[in-house]
Amino acid sequence: MTDTFPLADLGWAPDFLRQLTLDELATLTPCRISAVHRNRIEALCPTGPLSLLPPPGFSTAEIAVGDWGLCDCGLSDGPRLLRLLDRRSTLARRAAGTGADRQLIAANVDTLFIVTSCNADFNPARIERYLALARAAAVAPVLVLTKADIPPDPAAWQDRAAAIDRRVPVVPLDARAPGDSLSDWCRPGQTVALLGSSGVGKTTLANALTGEVQATAAIREDDAKGRHTTTGRHLHRLAQGGWLIDTPGMRELRLSDAGAGIAATFDDLDALAGACRFADCNHQTEPGCAVQAAIGAGTVDPARLARWQKLRREDRINSETLAEAHARDRAFGKRTRAALRDKSRLRGT
Repeated sequence: MTDTFPLADLGWAPDFLRQLTLDELATLTPCRISAVHRNRIEALCPTGPLSLLPPPGFSTAEIAVGDWGLCDCGLSDGPRLLRLLDRRSTLARRAAGTGADRQLIAANVDTLFIVTSCNADFNPARIERYLALARAAAVAPVLVLTKADIPPDPAAWQDRAAAIDRRVPVVPLDARAPGDSLSDWCRPGQTVALLGSSGVGKTTLANALTGEVQATAAIREDDAKGRHTTTGRHLHRLAQGGWLIDTPGMRELRLSDAGAGIAATFDDLDALAGACRFADCNHQTEPGCAVQAAIGAGTVDPARLARWQKLRREDRINSETLAEAHARDRAFGKRTRAALRDKSRLRGT
């Protein structure tokens, strides 16, 4: 028997309904994207799964798992996605390479499970990066600590995680048997995404939450690094009725257009910066720097300041359009050539 998927169970909301015209309501079928391939799209609709052709002239790179769209099932060449609906949230990163493109991670996500483990993988800088990504997308973050059954003092790992951001729920668990520890975020109509580096147990956790069986791989115990076992993004039904978007392990998450998320994650430093004497304070040796005063008082960790500044610089560069990046490179080249000319003239005198 073919599964059916009531729209409400798939996460349909009034925000999406308001985007439809009366004609679209009468003739087209709402669907939710469950997987994206090079030339085809898999989707779920009230009558069951569909394999769709992309819209004419539309790249599948512009479509994310979790997207909502409208499809026409009565076309002679097969069902086709006609258009996407505006997203409630978009998780994306700067694509690898030197271009300025964004790579979509997932769409219309309610909660991001940031997965790390109670071993050498635990990295506050990486966790803050994921928190900034989630907040830039207006997605609620939850920090999931896997392998909590292994260390002799798991509460110490939970304290370390909670110290990164007291506002974020921290859930320690055994990924093989999470029980009901994540149930509040997995109910019908809810969508969660898993994000974390390879080897932290994302696939094991996904198997436990969905009841599916996906392949897992061992990690190197000396450095806690793992191999990719999830190679694509898919929408899976959770045992408790919600939906899960799994993602491949990320060795690199480059932020782009995440300024608001960075400010929210480092809101303590952002507030202090506003109290500095100079608006363009670099928080180094300037007089009247409120950030350095807090470091001197022991209320701010200098390493946290360094991580904040690094993310802000990275986001500024990665948020540039390709034309802006080229203009910046040309300006730098002009300054370099001018400096070399000046240096040559000095040598000639």
